Amino acid sequence: MKKLVLNTVALTFTVSLLASAAATAASRDMISVVGSSTVYPFSTVVAERFGKKTQFNTPKIESTGTGGGMKLFCAGNGIDTPDMSNASRRMKKSEYEMCVENGVTDITEVLIGYDGIVVANSNAAPQMKLSRKDLFLALAKEVPALDGSETLIKNPYKTWKDVNPSLPATKIEVLGPPPTSGTRDAFAELVMEGGCKQYPWIKAIKKTDKSAYKTICHSVREDHAYIEAGENDNLIIQKIDANPDAMGIFGFSFLDQNTDKIQGSFIDGTAPSFDAIADGSYPVSRPLFFYVKNSHVDKVPGIAEYLAEFTSESAMGQMGYLTDKGLIPLGDEKFAEVSADVKSYKALQL
Repeated sequence: MKKLVLNTVALTFTVSLLASAAATAASRDMISVVGSSTVYPFSTVVAERFGKKTQFNTPKIESTGTGGGMKLFCAGNGIDTPDMSNASRRMKKSEYEMCVENGVTDITEVLIGYDGIVVANSNAAPQMKLSRKDLFLALAKEVPALDGSETLIKNPYKTWKDVNPSLPATKIEVLGPPPTSGTRDAFAELVMEGGCKQYPWIKAIKKTDKSAYKTICHSVREDHAYIEAGENDNLIIQKIDANPDAMGIFGFSFLDQNTDKIQGSFIDGTAPSFDAIADGSYPVSRPLFFYVKNSHVDKVPGIAEYLAEFTSESAMGQMGYLTDKGLIPLGDEKFAEVSADVKSYKALQL
């Protein structure tokens, strides 16, 4: 009889533990956000203000890179998956299809503003004046042959002067984001491809073989001239500040917050600045987003309120506090459209 009582107690205890674990898995009292390292500082500022001014917990913001964030976000609808994913480019069709395949079908896309991609170096070094063609020749895995023939060769350039005689004879050493980063995707499309297609014979390949064209224009050299520095843009800034010969690639907001240490290069004759990105004269700018899993809105406390804070005039507006962090705001008409989409949880369709 005593043994039976002990077994019953043990069984009850086990069931209680399982029930507690199930309850924990079924609920969460903190918003979970993953994704872009570029959007991370903006999300963090909003999260901190949100945590201080409301009764909700401060959201957990993780910098996983845009691609890494999409994988986590699209893994399913379970409460153990993130509620939102930041992105420094628009969600790809393949990522949307991955979401749909895993049952994540109700998503709202939120355009928060714009950002520029900068190529920067230490204030202790001369400010660089580069073209997108210079950057393509410096960083591409294969480049047009030196004899002018319409063939590709393994990148032979060692210094910036090798690329362009007007540039310094400094070793090419560029620290940048990995393939999982939205900044890397945007840099490849806006900068590398922008320089690559200045060769008419390469540009013509796009009409007959888009895959080959993309491989030529987007592939980055692997001989340590380009160094993948992870998703931590602040680490890139620390490294180029310590090494005046090195250059780094990251979002304008990080430059804007560190002008005492680093400077942005001119690209095709224009220096990166808030106004130049806003008016479109700086050639390397891109939109920034985050994505919301609408099925979580009623499951995790505070999501609706966090969205209201992020998309408020005081945060994202022309004079909002996010502009102090380097975000280039939306125009009034676009801002009103985004606000309306968020309030209605407009479903994304790609």
